[in-house]
Amino acid sequence: MTKTILVIEDEFSIATLLKYNLEQAGYVVETAADGQEGLEKAIDLQPNLILLDLMLPKLDGMEVCKQIRQQRMNTPIIMLTAKDDEFDKVLGLELGADDYMTKPFSPREVLARVKAVLRRFTQNVVADDKDEAQEKMYEFGQLRVYPERFEVFLQDEALEFTPKEFELLIYLLENKNRVLTRDQLLSAVWKYDFAGDTRIVDVHISHLRDKIEENSRKPMFIKTIRGLGYKFEEPKTT
Repeated sequence: MTKTILVIEDEFSIATLLKYNLEQAGYVVETAADGQEGLEKAIDLQPNLILLDLMLPKLDGMEVCKQIRQQRMNTPIIMLTAKDDEFDKVLGLELGADDYMTKPFSPREVLARVKAVLRRFTQNVVADDKDEAQEKMYEFGQLRVYPERFEVFLQDEALEFTPKEFELLIYLLENKNRVLTRDQLLSAVWKYDFAGDTRIVDVHISHLRDKIEENSRKPMFIKTIRGLGYKFEEPKTT
């Protein structure tokens, strides 16, 4: 099935170039020239991926990202910006963006990022053709995770995750009881260079704790190993 990408970008030349190159790669592309139009199209079209500029008229990219996530949409979002500012990067990811690209960027780089994000998202949300009884599941106390279905339940309540949060959670589960450094997590989950910006890992770990821990300040599952990194543990039963 052909995938639809929404480009929310107010610079006409950049939007046109992105649309042309993505269409040449086989995607259906819709565009929006301001944040309000982009938000409305995102909700209406439910695209497979969104390329979202940070500096937009009417609603800026941060606000658009925030409102998209408030709509409980898990659509992958790649933020685009002319700023090379660490605060902007981390804040964008805190609000639910999955990736971040700094202008200027080449069409080849954009296509590579788009393909990588869509591939990981598709792997997470498409179920295998297995019987449900054979479906892979992680269960730790009241926490149940279904990797193929992109579903997480805590005390039978469904939780919402962005694609990147879900991918990080699965990696932690697959490496249960192993201490993982921030650099290891960056390499394994993000799969390309974030110039050693390990704060990105900390932001996503914080999001996971807020969602799966009863008390995020005293986590039962995701433990901080001081001076090393993080470790996922199964809570001890009494």
